Amino acid sequence: MYTARRAASQALRRSRNPIFSTSSRRWNSTFETREWSTPLARTLAHAMKVTGPIPIAAFMRQVLTSPEGGYYTSKPETGAVFGKHGDFVTSPEISQVFGELVGVWTIAEWMSQGRKRSGVQLMEVGPGKGTLMDDMLRTFRNFKSFTSSVEAIYLVEASHTLRQVQKQLLCGEAAMEETDIGHRSTCKYFDVPVIWVEDIRLLPHEEGKTPFIFAHEFFDALPIHAFESVPPSPENELPAQKEIMTPTGPQKLHQPVKVKNTPQWRELLVTLNPKAVEDNIEGEPEFQLTKAKASTPTSLVIPEISERYRALKSQPGSTIEVSPESRIYAADFARRIGGDTASTPSATKQKVDPSAPQKKTPSGAALIMDYGSMSTIPINSLRGIRDHKIVPALSFPGQVDVSADVDFTALAEAAIEGSDGVEVHGPIEQGDFLNAMGITERMEQLIRKSGDDEHKKILETGWKRLVGKDIASMGQIYKVMAIVPENDGKRRPVGFGGGLQM
Repeated sequence: MYTARRAASQALRRSRNPIFSTSSRRWNSTFETREWSTPLARTLAHAMKVTGPIPIAAFMRQVLTSPEGGYYTSKPETGAVFGKHGDFVTSPEISQVFGELVGVWTIAEWMSQGRKRSGVQLMEVGPGKGTLMDDMLRTFRNFKSFTSSVEAIYLVEASHTLRQVQKQLLCGEAAMEETDIGHRSTCKYFDVPVIWVEDIRLLPHEEGKTPFIFAHEFFDALPIHAFESVPPSPENELPAQKEIMTPTGPQKLHQPVKVKNTPQWRELLVTLNPKAVEDNIEGEPEFQLTKAKASTPTSLVIPEISERYRALKSQPGSTIEVSPESRIYAADFARRIGGDTASTPSATKQKVDPSAPQKKTPSGAALIMDYGSMSTIPINSLRGIRDHKIVPALSFPGQVDVSADVDFTALAEAAIEGSDGVEVHGPIEQGDFLNAMGITERMEQLIRKSGDDEHKKILETGWKRLVGKDIASMGQIYKVMAIVPENDGKRRPVGFGGGLQM
């Protein structure tokens, strides 16, 4: 995740672009007295009244992590967004076996990398209620040589509410104390610290460490930008730009940029719906998407970071969804595993302190589990989920989970660009991964041991939902990708076509 207060303030600052001025729009007197769907809807509406339309990414940051009513930052202490009594159910909530098999995968990868005896770090980004990590830790208890190598468990979580839920599940009655980077407690399963931070950049990045990183339904919640290619037209020919608007104000360009009369990208933005806020037509949504009338700094830069996007620019009407933050996270994972060894500059390359210790021997792994397509660029995938139903993504801000399909190919690109010391395997369908990891054998074992017919039915239903390929199941739509140390393709990880190497 990302720091909630910083994300909320930056989201509005980034949207203050004079291209989207609304000074000419009329607002009737009922705008101030109207009954908005949520308190956050009112806040966003008043911001847009001043700034004009905002990028989808800014809208997502606000509705998910705003301290003033964000979806993940203002729910009850029970972490009620998850589970059958919340808005949606994740794979770990369906069956303990999911987390157990992820734990087994971790042990297998640790063994294949030579059984490191110290310096192992367990990291999870966006851990939800902590269910996945809890099931993994219970599994690790059966492997004493592995648990003795673990030095710490790190959880990247911006929500105070969810941190409390995770602490209770993973640490029990152990105290939680504040530290210089976040919070700290002690794992109830074996004596190692559990450390919470709000941003992955606060996590240690040290030589000699072996991080195992997990991201389950994390990338789908990271903000996206959406763009549409428009054909050449006379109005596309603009005077040379001598400055651009940035979050900190206008910045002069060393070399003026002239936008030529060629196909261009236009960003899709979130704006107020006049039918709702001006005309007060009942049933009309308060917010809607609109296409920017001119190029913006965002549309000039983001779609140029990958050849996959550039190839679609010349096809008017093409739409793409891009998540720059997702690429940054994937590159960060790669550098922690493979070291900062990328030889070519890239959009995800970050400046590294030359005095900081650099990792010489790649080790560790990352496992990314989320929904999205195998190789195509996501389009029109922005969705809202409330009470286990798909709802308009722009409705009831702060009370609806907003997400988008994950671009796994973009994550793979970013990882490879981030470090020469890693290779990427997958994505593969979740059902295939779980079957390869032995879900059939484990489920049959649990069913045999169960003496209750109702419990057996629950086990079988959960099993089918996790691996099934029908529209109501997760086995096909959810994918799994692994980032492991580069080995010239000689060793495939377990679950991705490889076997256990002792």
